[in-house]
Amino acid sequence: MQLLPVLVSLALLLVGAEAARKKTTTHLKFYMHDIVTAEPSSPATAVRVARGVTLLPADPTKRFGDMYVIDDPLTEGPGAASPAVGTAQGFYILASRTNIALLFTVNMVFTTGPHNGSTIAVLARDAILDPVRELPVVGGTGVFRGATGYGHFRTYSANATTFNAVLQVDMYVRARVAL
Repeated sequence: MQLLPVLVSLALLLVGAEAARKKTTTHLKFYMHDIVTAEPSSPATAVRVARGVTLLPADPTKRFGDMYVIDDPLTEGPGAASPAVGTAQGFYILASRTNIALLFTVNMVFTTGPHNGSTIAVLARDAILDPVRELPVVGGTGVFRGATGYGHFRTYSANATTFNAVLQVDMYVRARVAL
């Protein structure tokens, strides 16, 4: 009878080790192009669908509650002509009454290469004026099914007049290797 708890514990350890062995960390680096103001060479990819009431003290052009829906291109490099790797589809809301901080909900949809057809889901607070923001991965599909991890988001470039920005994104994703 005393041997049974030991055998059960050993079996649980082996199952846990096997599950850990089936996961691997993948590092992805790409650039997200958030185009709020359309230009001749690029259409708007972020559209305000709700306008907040209260002006933000840090930036009177923004309002608490402003909401944007996005379908932003993801590219290999920072240039708009760089090869596409996918799109970032979701929304962000100016969610702080005092700071420029977003509630950021997005699916990174990969359309080329070994991750074609797979997605990574991110849901987080994004303090966009911070030099590096760490946002959690809350799931995924395809090769990223059941993903966990995080992304480091950095503002690569931003235009204060048009509000267009390019973000450098480094994702560190852990998911099952075999589906």
